[in-house]
Amino acid sequence: MVNTLDPAASPLDYYGGELRRFREAAGLTQKQLGAITSYTGSLIGQIETARKVPTFRFSEIMDAALGTGGALTRLTELVLRSELPAWFRQIAELEARATEIYVFQAQLVHGLLQTEGYARAVLGVMDRTDLDRRVAARLARQRILEKEYPPVLWMILDEAVLHRGIGGAEVMRGQLAHLLSFLDDPRVNVQVLPFTAGAHAGLPGPFNLYRFLDDPTILYSEDYEIAHPTANPAEVAARSLRYDHLQAASLSLRDSAELIQRMLEERYGDLP
Repeated sequence: MVNTLDPAASPLDYYGGELRRFREAAGLTQKQLGAITSYTGSLIGQIETARKVPTFRFSEIMDAALGTGGALTRLTELVLRSELPAWFRQIAELEARATEIYVFQAQLVHGLLQTEGYARAVLGVMDRTDLDRRVAARLARQRILEKEYPPVLWMILDEAVLHRGIGGAEVMRGQLAHLLSFLDDPRVNVQVLPFTAGAHAGLPGPFNLYRFLDDPTILYSEDYEIAHPTANPAEVAARSLRYDHLQAASLSLRDSAELIQRMLEERYGDLP
């Protein structure tokens, strides 16, 4: 029996309905489409019935197999955006539109540079419901770094972030290696605020600044599950000044990479 979907219920339901429509128009069963694309018919069925979230890779392969002209891939961004917490969707929009993003994080690696394992460990604390969906939605945000004209990202991480063993040794090894992979990318810049900096301008807490070509700069901070975006000029100016001082107190890009490399080798270098 074919499960019925209400395409208007959510972007995920709409995607599932479109995938089924394209597949049936091609005269293929789920199993036959799976054989063509190297996915299981079961997975295709779960996505068609909105029980699983598609990845961009899945959509690209389905578009190629079904000749949809990229329709499913274009839908995927909407689907994954809808899987973000409602309070965070505005911030994802800011990330997507910004020309420059400035991040200070004292607790963990920011979502734009998290690996899948790290994101899963972070998002799974206290709540593992729909974890696959939430991880996929977080990782999808990183596609802004692959655009033709990606934003310039500056990320300052407190040295404590490197020491905090989130997800276990293998996950941390992958995460630190991922940070190092951007060393030669002038648009993705990672600096470490060392313990030796002592008292610093970021002690009140982490924050982000989003700059745009024609719109005012947005300051963003959060408290557990509450977002605090503002374009108030005085607040933006005050936090921009704090960011300047944080950068001045941080290690250079090269020295930051050397510190991350040492952490990688000393703590996780002998892992398989």
